[in-house]
Amino acid sequence: MTSLVTDQGIIHYEAYGRGRPVILLHGWMESWSVWRQTIEALGKEFRTYALDFWGFGESVGTSYTVDTYVEMVNQFLDRLGIVKAPLIGHSMGGTVSLSTAMRYPEKIVKVAVIGSPIHGSSLNILLKLSGIPAIAALLFRMPPLLSFFTLIGGYLTTPRGGYQFYRQVRAEMSQ
Repeated sequence: MTSLVTDQGIIHYEAYGRGRPVILLHGWMESWSVWRQTIEALGKEFRTYALDFWGFGESVGTSYTVDTYVEMVNQFLDRLGIVKAPLIGHSMGGTVSLSTAMRYPEKIVKVAVIGSPIHGSSLNILLKLSGIPAIAALLFRMPPLLSFFTLIGGYLTTPRGGYQFYRQVRAEMSQ
């Protein structure tokens, strides 16, 4: 476990391999570990970094918005002396990747986006609400409430997708 301390919080990350850097950004309700197999595969040719966003995994911060995560990625690059790197983002991590590339184009070589909403109006309502600390804290302290809002938030996207996501979250919460 490796961490960086910034003014806004602690950034936990895992690094593997040698070569040019590649930054992996996880999705909402995930952590760096979602990239475990990817890290091993890419690590044969690249130095891979998988971050935990603030509020997820081992990272601790004070703000939990996409804009804050963009600044987190920027600080991470600066602190490690990474001048330019590609970003690979899943779900919310893809949204952060695209936003980082738009704000700091001189630092981002390219972006790969996996299963991500492309513009803000398509973001899941829970993802939008998770940026409000009081709501995020309430949801995560009360698993039944999180289950309900996950079901409703997914249902607003598609009924089938909402129910499948609800079942997945319920299964993970029961472990």
